[in-house]
Amino acid sequence: PQNPKTPQTCAANLFVKMTSHRPEQMAPADLFYNETEARKYTVNTRMINIQTQLTRRALEILAIPKGKGKLILDIGCGSGISGSTLGAAGHMWVGTDISRAMLEVASEREVEGDVLHSDMGHGFGFRPGTFDGAVSISAIQWLCSAEKSCQNPYKRLQKFFQSLYACLVKGARCAFQFYPSSPEQAEMITTAALKNGFTGGLIVDFPNSKKAKKFFLFLMAGYSEEIQKDAERAIMLPKARTEGEGYSDEEDSDSDDEEGEDESMDMDEDQASQEDSDDGPKARVAGKKSTRLQKTIQKKKEGKGRYKAN
Repeated sequence: PQNPKTPQTCAANLFVKMTSHRPEQMAPADLFYNETEARKYTVNTRMINIQTQLTRRALEILAIPKGKGKLILDIGCGSGISGSTLGAAGHMWVGTDISRAMLEVASEREVEGDVLHSDMGHGFGFRPGTFDGAVSISAIQWLCSAEKSCQNPYKRLQKFFQSLYACLVKGARCAFQFYPSSPEQAEMITTAALKNGFTGGLIVDFPNSKKAKKFFLFLMAGYSEEIQKDAERAIMLPKARTEGEGYSDEEDSDSDDEEGEDESMDMDEDQASQEDSDDGPKARVAGKKSTRLQKTIQKKKEGKGRYKAN
């Protein structure tokens, strides 16, 4: 048997301690976010503030010009906190969530958007080209949770990204904030997106902070000259934030049950980071070169290559 006092064992025990209370490792989302949790989550001022700030950050990444309202898909919308932020920014939105309790609270709050009960791992049934963009706050890591023996995270990710690509307009941008449990999980999610036609990569805000570190998956569904020009008016490629910018280091997660969970993942700088160069900030894909997205955009402008959903 292992010596419980060895450094290796202590490190393993610490990792288990830090990750064992993550919601997605405790119960399926529709069970974890029951009526009690849904109402507690929605009236918690700290949670509301963090969700609002993360959604605003996602909108910055989408780089939609002010005054140009779009139809946004909010994946894992919960009780509509993120949707309210989208509405305040002048956008229409449709939200999906697997928790009926969360959706009931959203209805009671009379949110402006339409909310639908849906398991994102089963894909989306919207018409092709319905949405101008998509956001998700603290949700897509649930795709990697196998809650039943018949569930396969790889198939769920495939279905999710394939159907998502199909329901977006050409060139649409996505910003998904999530909590990966490991570098391998972050790469698995990113790779699934790239295999289904998306281009993009990971953006890590506050990369040197254990508490405030936030991961965003930035994706583009093909290339659209019009959308690209709109984005260039704000920022061509979003860059990571550092300490002193935006939300506080004290806001370490979007749930009391997730406190400290960012400490369970300290990604290698070569796997998820941002680099500034003469060509502007670049999003780096986990395990891929940071120039991949720039090259893709250049090829699109030259008419070389086309990305489609599988």
